[in-house]
Amino acid sequence: MHCFTIYFSVLGLCECFNIDVKRPRIFSGPEDALFGFSVLQHENNGEKSILVGAPWDGPQNNRKGDIYKCIVGDEINSNCSKVNLGIGSTLCTGICASVTNDMEPKDVIAPTAQRCTTYMDIVIVLDGSNSIYPWYEVQNFLSNILSKFHISPEQMQVGVLQYGEISVHEWSLRDYQTTQDVVEAAKNISRQEGRETRTAYAIQMACTEAFSPDRGAREGATKVMIVVTDGESHDGEDLPDSLAECEKRNITRYAIAVLGHYIRRQQDPETFINEIKYIASDPDEKYFFNVTDEAALNDIVDALGDRIFSLEGTLGYNESAFLMEMSQIGFSTHILDDGILFGMVGAYDWEGGVLKESKKGQLKPSREAFEKEFPLELKNHAAYLGYTVSSVIVGDWRRLYVAGAPRFKHKGKVILFDLTPEGDVIITQALNGEQIGSYFGSEVCVVDVDQDGITDILLIAAPMFLGAGNKETGKVYVYYSFYHAKQHILLDLNLKSQDARFGYAMAVAPDLNHDGYADLLVGAPLEDDHQGALYIYHGDEYYIIPQYKQRIPGSSLSAGLQYFGRSLSALMDLDGDELLDLAVGAQGTAVLLKSRSIVQINVSLSFQPHSINVIQKNCHRAGRDSACLNATVCFLALSRSPGSYGTYFGKVSCNQKCSSLSDYIRPISFTLRFKINDTESGPVLDEGWPTTFKKSIPFFKDCGEDDVCVTDLVLQAHMDISGTRQQPYVIRSPRRRLAVEVQLQNRLENAYNTSLTLHYSKNLHFSSLSIRVPTQSLL
Repeated sequence: MHCFTIYFSVLGLCECFNIDVKRPRIFSGPEDALFGFSVLQHENNGEKSILVGAPWDGPQNNRKGDIYKCIVGDEINSNCSKVNLGIGSTLCTGICASVTNDMEPKDVIAPTAQRCTTYMDIVIVLDGSNSIYPWYEVQNFLSNILSKFHISPEQMQVGVLQYGEISVHEWSLRDYQTTQDVVEAAKNISRQEGRETRTAYAIQMACTEAFSPDRGAREGATKVMIVVTDGESHDGEDLPDSLAECEKRNITRYAIAVLGHYIRRQQDPETFINEIKYIASDPDEKYFFNVTDEAALNDIVDALGDRIFSLEGTLGYNESAFLMEMSQIGFSTHILDDGILFGMVGAYDWEGGVLKESKKGQLKPSREAFEKEFPLELKNHAAYLGYTVSSVIVGDWRRLYVAGAPRFKHKGKVILFDLTPEGDVIITQALNGEQIGSYFGSEVCVVDVDQDGITDILLIAAPMFLGAGNKETGKVYVYYSFYHAKQHILLDLNLKSQDARFGYAMAVAPDLNHDGYADLLVGAPLEDDHQGALYIYHGDEYYIIPQYKQRIPGSSLSAGLQYFGRSLSALMDLDGDELLDLAVGAQGTAVLLKSRSIVQINVSLSFQPHSINVIQKNCHRAGRDSACLNATVCFLALSRSPGSYGTYFGKVSCNQKCSSLSDYIRPISFTLRFKINDTESGPVLDEGWPTTFKKSIPFFKDCGEDDVCVTDLVLQAHMDISGTRQQPYVIRSPRRRLAVEVQLQNRLENAYNTSLTLHYSKNLHFSSLSIRVPTQSLL
């Protein structure tokens, strides 16, 4: 077969797939606020934007966090404006905000609302009489204990009342708003002095004045008094009334007996100690301290701080029994048709839990509800159940809830469960991690690949999974028949041995490549020395193809990007071209990536004339008559993508080919190859679409309408000698030549590639050949 190759260049198409990495949109924000920690695409009244989370936004002593709004306009790189939600609170249990489309706060969702137990008003009642010595040790104690307090208007406030013969407010609760300011004030406090120690009067004054709203006391704040003295009171008879006033006002009292004065005078401190125990709240082992001297005050700073921070809800000193006090509700959320599913990683001593809130009320399963998979004897292991939450729809259209617990037995676990209307938990399946510290279950993603409403795939990430070289490579497990079996496969990623945290973030893209199936995004923010990377996987029927289709390193977008891929969102078109766009979070940055339309190129190739006539020459090439033909190539671009676009193919050219042929039976095969010139803009050629086209052109055979040659070959041959087998002719000298005459005649249609073979004995030698061309037939 004769083969020719024609090369074409088609402009306006891209061989890569199908996210544009040459024209990213970069939005910047404050790095120290963790801008880029989360991203969400948003639209309101035609205005499209990216909402970017900055959980550490705010002044250093009051980082409440905020949201930034990055409007997708015409500028390539844009800054973002802070929404200023102003939803700070003293709720350690967690809080969620409901906002309007204009990002105006509408409602606060706090199902386990409870003030932080660090929401305290603390008054230190400090003995400044003459017997306290040396004073700088007391100042050091004040500075050290105050440095442990989280001073802010929404956490702790501290006031100091110093007494001897008289009592003086050194500063009130509302006077200082930061830890740094109050510590500085403590360094400058001077001793009041006095020959008497009127402790009862000072306590009475603290209860009635220091804890009054006029001096900054807050409603709902826990009231704590710390009494520091080195001697018996001179007004001890008034102590019962003063302490009764404290009890009436729910003021918890810590009392510290400084024994230095008694030890220096070698006096028995028993009466003094008993009085201080009487001042302290019960039990003494929790609220009473005694130290040998003023310098030893600094030895109890940690213990005193720990006891003050023994929060409400504890069973006793150093015995934790948290329920909802540190629930951290909203750490993860999942929107349901009938409400919201909240993760509560800090509930039940950080064992974790979930809560569902809907118009019908709350469903808050107890710790015991998950006992089947989270035994109570492991209650102090901090499983972090609810670190991530989601739900799946199984074949009978029943919803099952999903919750991850990445610290369960240090390997992680994910459970699928049902919630009854009464709040009972029915665990249908548990999936366990395989490596300690891998954080299996810290991120889950559910995918309805064929978009029929039934969940096809459950993906579970273990982003800290150690791979080759003990690097935090990460793994993503893909469970297909997750409701019936535990079989899974793994997604492929870059084989380079490096830290990656692959799977730190995952998101579903409704249909990136316009084949009708959902696709998958996976972030690996530590790849390439923490520059990060994004992996794109395509869906097909009911599964995700494990080989990634496109890997986008952060370094290819901007040289300064760090932790690219830490958050992902792919919900809508943001730039108005009707194509899905991607929002990707990085450190201090949010990146918008455009997707490109996808086309299929149909090619047709025709020839004129339709066959090659080697008898009737129609052109002159290389000094001789030749048979030539013209080839016409047509391209038709069909889009799989929504929206309209223009495609410019430019000029098409090919090289002329000339060849001498002797085989006129087999057709000549032409192969057309077209390649992409512009790889940075325009539509993308559909994946797997051929870039070669083959077509053959036959020779003209002049064999009638059916183009099938029917021949009738007649062979005649004779020699110039005669003889038979019985009477052979013997060649003798001087005769040295033997002539054979052969006549081959074709009596019907043309015969091509006819060959004639003459066989003779080995004792004969070929001499010459002369050909007579007959006129009545073509051989």
